[in-house]
Amino acid sequence: MAREIERKFLVANDDWRSKVTETARLAQFYLFTRPDASVRVRIRDETSARLTIKTGSGADRGEFEYDIPLDDAETLRESRIGNLVEKTRHIVPLGAWRVEVDVFEGVLAGLVLAEIELTDITDEPPLPAFLGREVTGDPRFLNARLALYGLPVAD
Repeated sequence: MAREIERKFLVANDDWRSKVTETARLAQFYLFTRPDASVRVRIRDETSARLTIKTGSGADRGEFEYDIPLDDAETLRESRIGNLVEKTRHIVPLGAWRVEVDVFEGVLAGLVLAEIELTDITDEPPLPAFLGREVTGDPRFLNARLALYGLPVAD
């Protein structure tokens, strides 16, 4: 089974910007979502598209991804539920890992999240100072939830 194991954080400051090695524009939308599963389409740099099925919850989830034609993605966009999630993803190397910093735009403007993908749930990468509060497992910060309900209410 394909797995996605990641930790998610709010971003505390801009210290990551000088360390970026790669950037991509992402537009994604959801066709289906419930607390333990979702189906999304992601368009990368307006040149390629992937269909992703996610299962489970928390830091360790099932993830199945399939390339689809860009034209199919554009057609499926008409059937989306919720808002289009627009963001620029910045890659920051972190030793054996990498941090994906997502700067959201559109209806989610102002939100900046970072994810560290792990190979095992027991991995303990060093946490750079630009990472703020950990929100792994907080459903308010799932992209599917952001698409449906917008920015989370501050606690």
